[in-house]
Amino acid sequence: MTAVKPPRDRAPTWPGYEALLDRAATTGQDPGGAELERLRAFGELAAADGTTLRGLVVHHLSRARAAWPAGTAEGDRVLVAVQLAVEALCEGYERAQQLAVRQQESARREFIDDLLYGRGDPVRLAERAERFGLRLSHEHAVAAAEGPTPYTEGDSVPRRVERAVTGRFGERRILLTTKGGRMVCIAPGEQRQVLAYFAKQAHAATGGGRAAVGRPHPGAGGVVHSYEEALQALDLAGRLGLEDPVLHAADLLVYPVLTRDRRAMAELVRTTLGPLLKARGGPEPYLETLTAYFDAGCVTTQAARRLSLSVRALTYRLQRIHQLTGSDPTDPRHRYPLQTAVIGARILGWPGRKVWTKT
Repeated sequence: MTAVKPPRDRAPTWPGYEALLDRAATTGQDPGGAELERLRAFGELAAADGTTLRGLVVHHLSRARAAWPAGTAEGDRVLVAVQLAVEALCEGYERAQQLAVRQQESARREFIDDLLYGRGDPVRLAERAERFGLRLSHEHAVAAAEGPTPYTEGDSVPRRVERAVTGRFGERRILLTTKGGRMVCIAPGEQRQVLAYFAKQAHAATGGGRAAVGRPHPGAGGVVHSYEEALQALDLAGRLGLEDPVLHAADLLVYPVLTRDRRAMAELVRTTLGPLLKARGGPEPYLETLTAYFDAGCVTTQAARRLSLSVRALTYRLQRIHQLTGSDPTDPRHRYPLQTAVIGARILGWPGRKVWTKT
């Protein structure tokens, strides 16, 4: 992208401007379409050269004043020509500015894609990051937020969140964007309050959406790692039905550990929970019962309240699980394998996916 030169108020004059004014004064002829397009092109060049719009307009108006005829009729014709010429200059100038904005947006989007996907030369990526206020030699953490609908960078919700975050912390060393329909915030690892505030604002702006914060990691690869952790946390929240509005990857490390060997986890689910497939009505009510029971700290009354059941009905379900699986949820010796299998079932999508089938 061509570098934008610093603005300057001293402006050049379009070479045909005086002739245009003389012709308007003597013949009353307005500028033609080709002439106006040349004025637009000149306005674009002036913008690229760093001339301010104010300088461009004022300079051409001063030239018009110098060439102003003494007669009233001729003066009116010149005024029309000046108006058309200045409008064309401004249109060309604005066209150049819009192109510059599009190029900057394209460069920013390309940088964000390379940063979050870990593409390109790390040295070059670090150099580009400086332009956006990031120092990749330091640790950075990434937060991702999702709502009921996908978002793009120009949408009102991301803009509202960005205004709130930058209004409180400024724009320096913070990068806000969207990716994959989610809002994303990248901030220095030591500034955890930035990501916490971003998550709070995103939750409010999305009407109760969920946000996840990855752990801080150094370098360009650290940004990728933290971003992936945030996305994994959001995915886990959906699979496990976690209700927390803000999730921290550091608090969920046990789940990737449990599913690192997916085949072993699938075998545990098949062996431990497979007998529930024989239950009338399917295994889902019993999985729901076990989840509520374990989430309540194995306190029967609290679990029954969560499920809107009587304690007697909940106790019957627990007994039925014991009869079908051979594992007693109320027995501490059976509790850990059962709870691990329930977590694995939720992560693997069992019983919707046939993870219990031997391979």
